[in-house]
Amino acid sequence: MPRTMKGVYLTRHGGPEALEWCEDIPVPVPGPGQALVQVLAAGVNNTDINTRIGWYSSDVTGATESGEVGEAGGHAGALDFPRIQGGDLCGRVVAVGEGVALPIGARVTGPINLPRPTAENPTAYIALGSEVDGAFAQFCLVDAADVYDVSASPLSDIEIAAIPCAFGTAENLLTRAGVREGQEVLITGASGGVGLAAVQLARLRGARVTGQTAPAKVAVVREAGATDILERGKVPAPSCFDVVIDVVGGPLWPDLIRALKPGGHYAVSGAIAGPMVTADLREIYLPDITIHGCTYQPPVVFERLVGLMRSGDIRPLVSRTYPLQDIARAQEDFSSKTLPGKLVLIPPQETET
Repeated sequence: MPRTMKGVYLTRHGGPEALEWCEDIPVPVPGPGQALVQVLAAGVNNTDINTRIGWYSSDVTGATESGEVGEAGGHAGALDFPRIQGGDLCGRVVAVGEGVALPIGARVTGPINLPRPTAENPTAYIALGSEVDGAFAQFCLVDAADVYDVSASPLSDIEIAAIPCAFGTAENLLTRAGVREGQEVLITGASGGVGLAAVQLARLRGARVTGQTAPAKVAVVREAGATDILERGKVPAPSCFDVVIDVVGGPLWPDLIRALKPGGHYAVSGAIAGPMVTADLREIYLPDITIHGCTYQPPVVFERLVGLMRSGDIRPLVSRTYPLQDIARAQEDFSSKTLPGKLVLIPPQETET
């Protein structure tokens, strides 16, 4: 095994200048229960940018693009720097520690939010690329229990790397909201990675989907399975939907609550348009609206996705790939929201001993 690897360090919270390309990062050694994975591809996500700028810190009140930088902006608070980010992993097992049954050469992936429930906190988790080093390097050390063998999947490495965060988040949202056949579902941000995944997965459940998106991206949202389109920024009609799946937040939030039928479910796992919202509580408790905050993912959620990956019944839209060293440009393109679906980074595949 090589002693060092190439990758990207996050050195502090801040702009793209906080990302540092390094060519002498020590390659981690797997201990008991761990596996070392050579990264074949790694997706780009909102959470990478949110973590970089410290957006998860409670002192940040604006949208992701507001330019505010937080002080303790990891999923679980303050981060240890330097940190290797990257929650979307597709790679091959190259070394294992004691007690690991994964075969060398197996192609693996896993969730970004790794469940670590305790008696005191049954929804405790750590995030790959936040509390532990992630996939923005040539190698990534993982607990073997957190990854799944997808060697038999017909999907490419790049497609698999586009699934964990987007499809894991989407499937968790749909699961928590109890989306089922015949329901009317509104999905905000429907042309993004999570949004397109939610459209696909909701259609697989037999729901009728309305996707909210910009006019230029209507075609890709319809292709993913949306029957109806609500233009971005438009207010949905009241009492029309059984479920609202929201990854946007911001000023439209009260209208999303009003769009629900009595007894409806609102599920949220993102707020790129702004985390601070206002509510009329009467519009929540009088019609018996249920609100789900969705971050913790029980293993069963990702296990269902693994089955769909192995069967080829889901397929992410990947708009562009980049060499890992072009991460700043990839994140700039991602933040522009001009490209639908996912962007994926490719680490250098050559290694030196």
